[in-house]
Amino acid sequence: GANVRNSDLAAHPIVRRRYPVLARALLAGASPQLRNMATTAGNLLQRTRCVYFRDPSTPCNKRAPGSGCTALGGYTRYHAVLGASEHCVATHPSDMAVALLALDAEVTVLGAQGERCVPVEQLYRLPGDSPERDTVLEREELILHVEIPAPEGAVSTYRKVRDRASYAFALVSVAADLTIVDGLITGCRVALGGVAHRPWRAHRAEHVLLGSAPGDAVFAAAADAELADARPLDGNEFKVPLLRRTLVSVLRELTSEAVA
Repeated sequence: GANVRNSDLAAHPIVRRRYPVLARALLAGASPQLRNMATTAGNLLQRTRCVYFRDPSTPCNKRAPGSGCTALGGYTRYHAVLGASEHCVATHPSDMAVALLALDAEVTVLGAQGERCVPVEQLYRLPGDSPERDTVLEREELILHVEIPAPEGAVSTYRKVRDRASYAFALVSVAADLTIVDGLITGCRVALGGVAHRPWRAHRAEHVLLGSAPGDAVFAAAADAELADARPLDGNEFKVPLLRRTLVSVLRELTSEAVA
C-alpha cells in the first residue's frame, strides 16, 4: 500500500522471508526515525539529494529549467556515471526503488483517466533535456499500491556502499536476485543505485550472466558489459571500479547461498 511505513514493510515476516532484497534495502535507507515515518509512495517519489538542487542560490535545471547545472564542474562525489545528460547529472536517492526494480515490481496509480499499472523500470525518467521531470506520472496521479511477483525460488540481496554506516545516501548500490539450476544461472535480475538519474536496470549484465556457469570471471565480464558506457565526472571516477567490485561481490555471495 502507498501509506505502508518503511519500517513496517521491512519487518513484515513475508517480506523478510520471500523478498530479503527489499527488506535489506529499506533497512539501509535513512535512519530508524525516518523509516518509522516514510511511506511506500513517499519513498518512491522522493527527489534527488543533489546539493545544488537543494541550494536555491545556485543554478539547477531540475529546480529551474534552463538555468544551468552547477554540478558540472562542481562537487560530484554523489553524482551519476550512467545515463546522465548535459542538463543534469544528479542521482536518484531511493534504496527501496532499486530493490523493487530488481523484483520487477509494478506501481498502480490513479488519475483522472482511472487506474493504470506502471512497471518500476518505466516509472522513472532519464534527465535528457527535461530533468525537472523525475517520473512519467501525470498531474494529479496518485500511487495506490505496489505489486511484486512471486520470487519463484531465487535468492536475493541488497548491498549499499556509502560514506558512513547510517543516514547516508549510496555511493553505489546493488540489488540482485539469482537462480542457479544444474550449475548454470537460469535467472537473474540486477539493479543498480547511486549511479544514475533513475534506478538502473543492468540488462547488459543480465545478458552475460544468463546461461553461464557462475564464477568471478563471468561476474566481472557482466560488470564490464554494464559499465562499458559509463561516463564518470571529475571527482566521481572511483564509482566505476567500486561498482564493478560491489557487483562481483554480491553475485559471489548469492551464488554461495544458491548452491548451499
